[in-house]
Amino acid sequence: MKLSDLKDLNKDDILAALGLETKSGFSQRLAGTLGIFGAGLLVGAGVALMLAPKSGTELRGDLGERLRKMRTRDDGTMEEADAAEAAAAGLSSRLSREDEART
Repeated sequence: MKLSDLKDLNKDDILAALGLETKSGFSQRLAGTLGIFGAGLLVGAGVALMLAPKSGTELRGDLGERLRKMRTRDDGTMEEADAAEAAAAGLSSRLSREDEART
């Protein structure tokens, strides 16, 4: 090994020659953990959609019916019903796009 070869060595090369390695930082461990968690979420959502007992159309109908029943009650749940209806409308449009994409 020549002196000029030493200039080309980096920290990882020296540590590898000694049988050591760089310790991974917190951000690297966190990124790996979040990546695995995100992949698990996607797989779980896909499995849930494939194994769902109802089609998207039936599910949207059931949600709409429940919201209409909530609106008829007079115990101060009108604001909650409006918020739930808005959320259901967003879900309904997303499910409709997914249904169209599958066909």
